[in-house]
Amino acid sequence: MKKIIGCMLAVVTMAFTTSGTKTLHDFRAQTLEGADFNFADLKGKKVLIVNTASECGYTPQYKDLEALYEKYKSKNFVIIGFPCNDFGGQEPGTSADIKAFCAKNYGVTFQMMEKVSIATSPIYKWLTSKVENGVLDATVKWNFNKFLVDENGQLVKHLGSKVAPMDTEITNWIEGK
Repeated sequence: MKKIIGCMLAVVTMAFTTSGTKTLHDFRAQTLEGADFNFADLKGKKVLIVNTASECGYTPQYKDLEALYEKYKSKNFVIIGFPCNDFGGQEPGTSADIKAFCAKNYGVTFQMMEKVSIATSPIYKWLTSKVENGVLDATVKWNFNKFLVDENGQLVKHLGSKVAPMDTEITNWIEGK
């Protein structure tokens, strides 16, 4: 009887500790070009997710985001940009406008997604809710917030807008230091 109760207790404990939280790999989204993007294709890669805007004081971070991507893309690292008009209306453009702006002004080659609203985006709901991601609660307060996601699709960290893309906190994480 003790063995049966012990087994049942173990199963119940496991059910509560290994919640059914999703990983980044469970999501899909649309690219700026309107193509379906399956985040499961990022298995084995470290991912930096950033909400972007073309008319923000932090917009010059596009340059360093591109430099970061170029430096580490051969090391299983990707950047996913999500344009967002939630903060100060600083991303008013269409997908075509955003794509042209990023290419012309910053030579962006990392993956840019369709414009989202932080409040309604399933990925941002996952990124900002411990109930969803199993790691932390986060509040996106402005443009160019960064989220670090490991090779297994698990959220690792949230960084605010002021943290520069080439900050050692990010580069050390990419390099596994």
